[in-house]
Order: sequence, then C-alpha cells, then structure tokens
Amino acid sequence: MDIGSLSMAMSQSSLKQAASLQVMGMAKNQAEVMGQQMVQMLSTVAPAPHPTSGSMLDIKV
Repeated sequence: MDIGSLSMAMSQSSLKQAASLQVMGMAKNQAEVMGQQMVQMLSTVAPAPHPTSGSMLDIKV
C-alpha cells in the first residue's frame, strides 16, 4: 500500500469516527431532553388516590 492510499484510508476512517461521535452526541442530547420532559410531566400530574381510601367507613354506635 502506498502512502497516498494509506493517507486516504486514514482520512476516511477519521471522518467516519467524527460522524459517529456527532450522531452519538445528538442521540445523547435527545435522550436528555426527553428525560427532562418526562420528569416535568410526572411532577405536574396529581398523585393517584389510594385504591381503598374512602371505600369503607368505620363507625361505632
């Protein structure tokens, strides 16, 4: 393999790695945003009532 083709192969490999890192960074940012939105959504939802709360009344006469 001559120096020119070796240089081209290394350049292409470097470009592929840079593109891969860029895509991974974008995916990470997307996941962070979705996580923040989920936390915000869960914090605004009212808590569900207890399933047995209010179904019985204990009274002594």
